Amino acid sequence: MRKVDEGWGNDMRRSIVFWLVGLVLAAVPIQETLGQPARRADPVRLEPQRAGQTDVYILSFGLWGPQSVFESEAKGAARILEAQFGSKGRSIVQFNTKRRAGATPQSLMAAATAAGQVLDPAEDIVVLVLTSHGAPEGIALVAGRDTRLVTPGDVRTLLDRTRAQHRVVIVSACYSGVFARELADARTLVITAAAADKPSFGCRDGATWTYFGDAFFNKALRGERRLDIAFEQARGLVTQRERREGFDPSNPQIAGGSQVLERLKIR
Repeated sequence: MRKVDEGWGNDMRRSIVFWLVGLVLAAVPIQETLGQPARRADPVRLEPQRAGQTDVYILSFGLWGPQSVFESEAKGAARILEAQFGSKGRSIVQFNTKRRAGATPQSLMAAATAAGQVLDPAEDIVVLVLTSHGAPEGIALVAGRDTRLVTPGDVRTLLDRTRAQHRVVIVSACYSGVFARELADARTLVITAAAADKPSFGCRDGATWTYFGDAFFNKALRGERRLDIAFEQARGLVTQRERREGFDPSNPQIAGGSQVLERLKIR
């Protein structure tokens, strides 16, 4: 008998997936919201880009409010990325909790717009981190009573709003390989916790990291600045842990980004 994911049983996982898939038919398409003007909110202040230098801007979002692990992972990922890429003052972290809706479609768009107002599109890089539950069609956003499915097309809309020509997308969720399949190209590096047809593990309320987040951000990336090398280290750590605990492999993915990796190498 296969072990359950730290109390997150197979029946519960299946019900989450079916619920998320249902959002494809029932929810208001998020792109309709993203295409609307952002609501007035507290201004987001980011340090301006430095001419002649590749600055890295970080947008990190914990989208699933009912479980605190996604808030924790969004915060932790941003801290580690900031330290590795000298991005202090150039990051935005937003998250949903049981009581607070901080990562809404409007606030995501406002964050992307804020980055686009200060960075140099040709010179700088945007890193977008998304952590939540996922389904074969995308990743869930649960902010209070507002439930949406964020698709690869939605993420492309956010990236385009930043105006950055070189982008990194890191998605920690089940079935997140769909983002690699749809978004990766030479200027867009996509790293995902799982293949498009595989679940990932560690989404327990109260945990600090998911399995992938722990392996990639908390372990590999602390000691290795190269994203592709850190990913290979993390994939090995995740696979070892899954085998040890009796899970089917999640098969994390990396795709695209040849020009992004080159810019980060010479940064």
